[in-house]
Amino acid sequence: MISRFLRATLAFTALASSMLPAAAQAPAWPTQSVRIIVPFTAGTGMDTIARAVGPRLSERLGQPVVVVNQPGASGNIGADAVAKASDGHTLLMGANTMLMASQMYKNVPFNPTKDFAPVSMAAYGTLMLVVNPKTGIKTMQEFVAQAKSKPGSISFGSPGVGTPHHMAMELFKAQTGLFLLHVPYRGTAGYTQDLLAGELNVGFLPVHIAQGFVRDGKLTALAVGSAKRHPVAPTVATFEEQGVKGVEVDLWYAFFAPAKTPSPVVARLNTEIASIIRSTEVRDLLGRAGMDASASSSDELNAMVQKDYPRWGAVIKRNGISAE
Repeated sequence: MISRFLRATLAFTALASSMLPAAAQAPAWPTQSVRIIVPFTAGTGMDTIARAVGPRLSERLGQPVVVVNQPGASGNIGADAVAKASDGHTLLMGANTMLMASQMYKNVPFNPTKDFAPVSMAAYGTLMLVVNPKTGIKTMQEFVAQAKSKPGSISFGSPGVGTPHHMAMELFKAQTGLFLLHVPYRGTAGYTQDLLAGELNVGFLPVHIAQGFVRDGKLTALAVGSAKRHPVAPTVATFEEQGVKGVEVDLWYAFFAPAKTPSPVVARLNTEIASIIRSTEVRDLLGRAGMDASASSSDELNAMVQKDYPRWGAVIKRNGISAE
């Protein structure tokens, strides 16, 4: 009688345990400090976002969140460090630049479409195509007509080979069949200075920066590279509105985890980070830095990665763009 009762009790206990929610059986996380690796130097857009999110994420997780700058090879070094991490306590503050850089360098040891678990979008940065007034160009139509009539006579600059400014123009060239002379710089300061001085004819700048120069008459706005007009420059039409299709070149920033990170951890990170990004405080902070806060689901971020990777790969291959 007793043994039968014990057997029934044990069977019930085993059944009850098997029915516990998965979260109740999952190991506790986080068990130590969390690192956010920024693959560029301090002061960049990625760094600003990571340092805005870091302390707020720490409060929610109950563990320190440390931002680590690990620059090099246009972000490939820091991204590779995250791809190789397996403890579930390392995140990447990434951007669409890694989809470009990973295809411009030789022997990059990671694949951004396979070696990361997308967590959440963080922000967008819109680029504006501007021209120096000395060219006499005032509209997109005039720019295209002049470039086609004198191939190679118009120069465009960028902060360097493979930067978003450079890649945006390469995509624009591919869509319009234009031949423009590229002058790469080592950073944004010299490039912007020469664009304002008229040493360069045309180029892309972040809309928050460009609009001030446009307002002062130092540059002429031709188009914004987003799907819709930007509130900072509501009178500037998109490429699509002006008949140039396929030139959506928004910068985007997002959080990623290593591909091996358990799905419950990724889900928790998405919940917390998305909530932080949507907060008024962080939206205002990023807005002052020229970025538009925008959270997403993991699936939405993954869809963007899967779409943009081959798109930029085609531009890189078609134009023979490489970096060392």
